[in-house]
Order: sequence, then C-alpha cells, then structure tokens
Amino acid sequence: MKLFPLIARAAAVAGAPIVKTADDGVQFIGINRNGVEVFLGIPYGQDTGGENRFKPPQPFVPEPGTVIDATKPGLACPQQLGQWNAPLTLLNVTEGSTSEDCLNLNIARPKLSANETNPSGMPVMVWIHGGSFWVGSNMEPTHQPDALVMKSYEAREPIIHVAMNYRLGLFGFAQSDSLKEEYSENAGLRDQRLAIEWVRDHIHSFGGNPNRITIFGQSSGGLAVGMQVLAYGGEGGLPFQQAICESQALEPGITGKYTIDAMQRVVDYVGCNPTNGSIHAPEIISCLRQKDTQCLFDASAATLLADAAHNIGDIWLPAVDGDFLPDAPSKLIAEGLFHDATMMMGWTEDDTNPFANFSIANAMDTYHFITSYLPSMPPETLTGWDGSVLGLLKLYPETDFNPPEGTNLTANFYRSARMLRDALMVCQPLYLAQAMHKYGNGVYLYNWNQTLLDPILAPVWNISKLGVVHTSEFAYIYANFSHYNTSDWPFNPTQSDYDLLNRASKTWIDFANYGTTEDINEKPGVLPGLAGWKHAFWRPDDVAAPPKPGYPYIMTIGGPWEGLNPLGGPDSLPEISEQKLVERCGFFNDPAIIPYLDY
Repeated sequence: MKLFPLIARAAAVAGAPIVKTADDGVQFIGINRNGVEVFLGIPYGQDTGGENRFKPPQPFVPEPGTVIDATKPGLACPQQLGQWNAPLTLLNVTEGSTSEDCLNLNIARPKLSANETNPSGMPVMVWIHGGSFWVGSNMEPTHQPDALVMKSYEAREPIIHVAMNYRLGLFGFAQSDSLKEEYSENAGLRDQRLAIEWVRDHIHSFGGNPNRITIFGQSSGGLAVGMQVLAYGGEGGLPFQQAICESQALEPGITGKYTIDAMQRVVDYVGCNPTNGSIHAPEIISCLRQKDTQCLFDASAATLLADAAHNIGDIWLPAVDGDFLPDAPSKLIAEGLFHDATMMMGWTEDDTNPFANFSIANAMDTYHFITSYLPSMPPETLTGWDGSVLGLLKLYPETDFNPPEGTNLTANFYRSARMLRDALMVCQPLYLAQAMHKYGNGVYLYNWNQTLLDPILAPVWNISKLGVVHTSEFAYIYANFSHYNTSDWPFNPTQSDYDLLNRASKTWIDFANYGTTEDINEKPGVLPGLAGWKHAFWRPDDVAAPPKPGYPYIMTIGGPWEGLNPLGGPDSLPEISEQKLVERCGFFNDPAIIPYLDY
C-alpha cells in the first residue's frame, strides 16, 4: 500500500511550478506535490480585520493579469495554536501563522494529459474543516487531499479537492442585535458561502466542473454543511449540488444562550461594557472593532477556558439572524425551507465517547451530565410523565450498557456518551433526512464502524476501549494512514484497514462523480467501492415505485457487520436494533421535545 506523506509531516515532493491561467489573465503559480498539482493560499476574500471585523466577507478580485503565488500555505484564521484534542485533531497552526487576513483556499488536482481531460470538467469536492468553530485550517494533516486525489485518478474518476479557511470563534460567530441589524452575524458561514461561490465561478480554470460540486465537512464542518443547505430558507441559487455531513448536520443549542453568554464574557473581559448595560448596544461592536486581534483572541480563549464544560466546548454557534439563517433550523426543516441537494449523512459507532465525562460513575452522574448538556429539558421529559410516557433516562436504561472487558470506564459513562451521540450525531441527521426525502431529495445514511484510533487513545489518554470515535473515518476516506504512523503512538493497521481505505475513499469519489452510491458501473481493474449502499428510503420489495413507509436504511461501513440494514423492524441486525434508535430518535425528534433542544 502506497502512503502519501503529508506536507505537515514531511517536505513536499516538488517539481517544476504549475501555472493555471483564468479567463481574465490572472495566473496561479502552484507546485507539484506527490504527483498532484497543488495551489495553496489562494485568496477568495479580503482582509476581515479592522472595520471589516465581523462584517460579511468581501470578494478578493485581483486585477486582470495579476500573478498569484500559490506555492505556500495561506495564513490560518485566529485560533488556539498547536495540537488541540490530539490525536482526534492534528493542527498545523504555529506562532505567526494566523491573521484576520485569512480567507484563502487550497486546490489539489490530478495531473492529466490532454487525452485524459474531461470536456465538462472534473467534479469538485469542497472541504469545510471542523474544530467546534474554534480551531482548524485547510492545512490540517488529517485531511490533506493528495492521496484521495491520486485514488480518484487511479479509479479513472478524477476529482478536484478544495479546502477553505473561514473565520472562527468570536471573529466568525459574534452575536448581538447590532450585528444582526447590519447583517453581520454568521460571518464564518458567510465566508464559507463566498468560498463555495468562488469555486463555482473560477474552478473551470483549474479543469473543474462548476455544475458538479460536492461540499463536505466533519463535526462543526458537518454542521456548516447543514447550515449551507438551510441557508436563506432555501431561497436563491445554490452554488453546489451535493453535500456530505460527517458526524454532524445540526446541533442542539443554536437557538439557546451559549453564544450570547460567551459574547457577554468577552465584552466584560476587554472592558467594552456599554453605558446602558446592554450587550446589544452598538457601541460594543465599535469598541470591539478597535481592539487588536490578539487582545480579542486572548479574551475569547480566557473566557472559554474558564467555562470549558459549557455545552461541551461548542460555544460559538450559528445564529438565527433573519437572513442567512432566517429561522430556527428545526422550523426550516419542518416546513421544507431548504435547498434541494443530494445528501450523505452519518456518524461513527462511538462518535461522542471522547466528549463525555470520563469520571461518570453512577446514575446521578449521568443525570447531571445530560441536564448540563440539555439545560432547557424540563425534569419530566427526563424521567417521564403521566405515568405512561417514557422519559429520556428510561429510554437508556443502565442495563443496556455493559462496559467492554478491560476498560476503566463505567456502564453509566457509556450510557451518557450514547445519549450524547444520539442527540447530536444521529437523531438530528435522521430528522433532516426524513424532510429531505419528503421533498424529493436523495439521502444516503451511514454508520462508520472501524477505526485506527482506539489503540492510540488508550496510552495517550490512559482510557481504554473508547471505540470507533469521532474522526475515525478520516484516515480511510482521505486514503492516508501516515499521519498516525509516528513513534509516539501505536500503529498497527491490518489488511482489513487497507481494504476499507480502498472501498471508502472510492465511494466518496463515486458520490462526487455521480451523486449516488448506488449501482456504480465499476471500471475493469479498478477497486470497487462499498457494495450495496442504497438510498435511505429504498424498499427491497418495490424498487421502481415510490418508497413505502418504513424504517430508513443505514449503511454500516467497516467492522464485523458491514452492509445495508434497516434502522428497525424484523429485518434489522441485532447490533443495530439493540441501539433502539427508532424509539430513542422518536423521542428526540418528537415535535413536543424539539423546542427543548434549542435548535
């Protein structure tokens, strides 16, 4: 198995400069890295500092004939430096590498000969990185695209990969009525939209097809993808056709107080308090715009760390601003106010285990954990009411959770982590999937069930048997294990891991090319993708006719029971049905419960 070294771990293998020329004569000078043509740090938006701070991004428009040096990475947006939550998140952000002038993107494309060029252009995959809207950049080692792009070339389905930087934390998600009035909330989401529109308008100069764009992201990047689908309540044009949400599509708390409370703490910290005492006063924003970048970041970091348990760290969230996000996401979904797009959504088997409190020991700890995460939930919704309706805690009885042999974690830890996973990663995507299907959009659902991370986390965190955790899919989908192959961590991939790398990366490439995972006409000599993955509302007894009511189908990827299975019913596998997702997501997605989830 050929592994492609990442630029963060080893020097790039560079050849002669690569030149691409746009219609207006603007030239982009890139590099040849690992046999892939790469263009780094291309500006798509203007500097967001000073008077532009918090405001919607302005396009960067070079003069005709300008030469853009795209041979080195652009600056990352202001954020915490170094590694964060390693090894789940590997950052390549160092001192001096951040700035508010950070709206740039990277492009990677295979080197094609003249007779290999697709007249309509190559499909494009636009990556939106995760990191709780707090950290991350387009240079993170775990999602460098070289190996994926090479895989697409070997499969004779070449794709172009684009990765963007966008504003984070306070700089990207500041909230107040004053910002809302000037259409300056959701700045980070607006950055993403501008980057996607840049791709739509300019990717043909790099051999891309502007009519075959897939946006995809993981964690808060998956949430961002969901927000792009809901943007403007489905009004106006959509600069992409397909979307992939990995380990998030929505999030509890968007309509809650997490972000406005964080805003208040920052304002207090830097002394921008208004004369009238209101966080929404216009002079607050004027004061914040006069502070230097480091001052504001230090303030937001200090106040975040002072309350690290607040919403498990997801503090800076999108806002219902009446514009980019015109209403609560749950309401937009219920009313069908979203864009038409083919979607893939999924989670990992033990997605949120790293984010539950490792010290959870008993039922009372579970109660405190879940009430802290879902503060708007009335007590009766947790314990049951009327004597006949099961509450949340009874839907997850402690007896359902038996700690695996050799772990130092308790049954109530796994119980709490599963509630968190279902509330955040599973049931909300199912809610969105039902609505997308209702309005005629194709939807594909998956559960990722294989990982390289579990043996790594045990010595790093002194926690055993965390399972198939958050980010487990990265190494396989991006077709590169090398970033985990260090002297610091156990690294023992099996043939099964390499086989899954081939199947999974090929399926993501297929989806980018065809907008489906179904019935791909595999080319002779090309490794196949995941077999038998039908859309979520497929019915085996009536394929041609509209799907009958029933349970959605989920593709389990990797692990001992890989394959397509219904979420419930007599045909569901025990490993799936014992998760009781029909009943548990029925609770979380009940119209009477959704308001308490604050989204």
